[in-house]
Amino acid sequence: MRVLVVEDERRMAAALRRGLQAEGFVVDLAHDGEDGLHQARHGEYDVVVLDIMLPRISGYNVCKQLRAEENWVPILMLSAKDGEYDMADGLDLGADDYLTKPFSYVVLVARLRALLRRGAHRRPSVLRAGDLALDPARRRVTRGETPVELTPREFALLEFLIRHHDEVVSKTEILEHVWDTFDTDPNVVEVYVGYLRRKIDVPFSRNALQTVRGAGYRLAGDGG
Repeated sequence: MRVLVVEDERRMAAALRRGLQAEGFVVDLAHDGEDGLHQARHGEYDVVVLDIMLPRISGYNVCKQLRAEENWVPILMLSAKDGEYDMADGLDLGADDYLTKPFSYVVLVARLRALLRRGAHRRPSVLRAGDLALDPARRRVTRGETPVELTPREFALLEFLIRHHDEVVSKTEILEHVWDTFDTDPNVVEVYVGYLRRKIDVPFSRNALQTVRGAGYRLAGDGG
């Protein structure tokens, strides 16, 4: 199995190559985004290990460009950034997995083998529930052909719900993932759900965002 490691820290890149070669992988190295993009385009790789903070072209943009060219090689991103929105940005741009530094080498190898088992397949970057579409990278929401303007908090709420469409999610889960806190009054969730309904459902006579009494909320996968 051929692996491309795109990592500007040369000592780490060399250590990764030695370790992966010991596991039976054939490993090529690139030390900046431009070279990594060139090699990923023209090499026949089974998986790419891609750092985010790279010279010349960032890992985000390497991933975005490959997906725009419909190159679906599995990508595992490496980063010192451990925020959930940093991770979401990488996955939204088309990465298949995300591992924060420092990382367990055993976990890295296990995740690479999991990606190899899945193989390369199309991974659309736009999230959909029926005719309701959310593009995390462009921060754009549409209902059919109609753009829907949302505040940043409304957008984050819809993104969380659409990623978990057809699942019932509680106010506590929403607070944790959208507000990143447990200290906020849970009633704020109800208020923002109301705001969101008035933008994605009411003008279109739809009922995608549903209240499940005593449990939480559910976004219908068919768009309501």
